[in-house]
Amino acid sequence: MILCLDSGNSRIKYGFCAADGDWLACGALAHDQCGELTRLLGEWPAPTRILLANVAGAGAEACIRAALGDCAGRLEVVRSTPAAAGVVNGYRQPERLGVDRWCALIGARQLQAGALLVVMAGTATTIDALDADGRFLGGLILPGQQLMLAALARATAGLPFAAGRHAAWPQSTDDAIVSGALEAQAGAVERAWARLPGAVRSCLVSGGNAEALIEHLVIPAVRADNLPLHGLRHLARETA
Repeated sequence: MILCLDSGNSRIKYGFCAADGDWLACGALAHDQCGELTRLLGEWPAPTRILLANVAGAGAEACIRAALGDCAGRLEVVRSTPAAAGVVNGYRQPERLGVDRWCALIGARQLQAGALLVVMAGTATTIDALDADGRFLGGLILPGQQLMLAALARATAGLPFAAGRHAAWPQSTDDAIVSGALEAQAGAVERAWARLPGAVRSCLVSGGNAEALIEHLVIPAVRADNLPLHGLRHLARETA
């Protein structure tokens, strides 16, 4: 049994899988529910390996270690490396690439060949490019949908935290804010898509805001949930 943990800005995503099989259980916990990992471990055979991709800081890692109890000694903290699992890290300093992005790229490569745009639409939105040979070309980071709405509400005197809906030509302030944020997300993805090399191209979108984003894209895009977990699982298999 392998336990994969993706500790992001807002949530801890988890996945239990057999060493050579599919996911047996996947889910997500808020960081203040980290202790629930103890209960989840009691429902499954003890994992022989636990892989963690953590971008939430040392406090989150400490909480996860405590929740793992007797299994904490099996925890492997994954870091971004110059190359792994057929993906070459093109960052100027490979170790500085967020490990969630790195694992998502590895997970995406296992699901899809050819040039890839890998989008994670969560607290932040990341837009990363792989060429057909698996070279990471670079990527973008921008505030996610909710962060954009919160920034306008916080930094302006007259704008609310909008609860509107998307419209081509919004006719209310709430709709204008929600539509503007969605259009900004979609526009960034579509501009990156236009730069992606290769005749055969795919766009995979993961994260809590994936469905809303895909709905407003004019490029072909497929939802692919839990890409970092897929990457962690593949890394575990490669190093078995």
